[in-house]
Amino acid sequence: MDTMALKQRLKEILVAELDLIDVAPMDIEDDEPLFGDKYGLDSVDAIEIVYQVKEKSGVEIRDMKEGRPALQSINTLAGFIEKRRAA
Repeated sequence: MDTMALKQRLKEILVAELDLIDVAPMDIEDDEPLFGDKYGLDSVDAIEIVYQVKEKSGVEIRDMKEGRPALQSINTLAGFIEKRRAA
């Protein structure tokens, strides 16, 4: 899967699995912070994202040391997944 397709898939997963109301995948900017006021995501949502990444991509985010930087934005999450897949 190329980078653009991966980013699109991640956005679709976030919208569907986190029940983001009034948000379409195309509304999420690649560099936009995922956590904060805009989407109202919290630590429970972070756990769900970690779970979905493992289920959908086979890539595990093992702990907060990995998770915190990986979950900053769509770009950082896609980069994390691609790096893990290449290793």
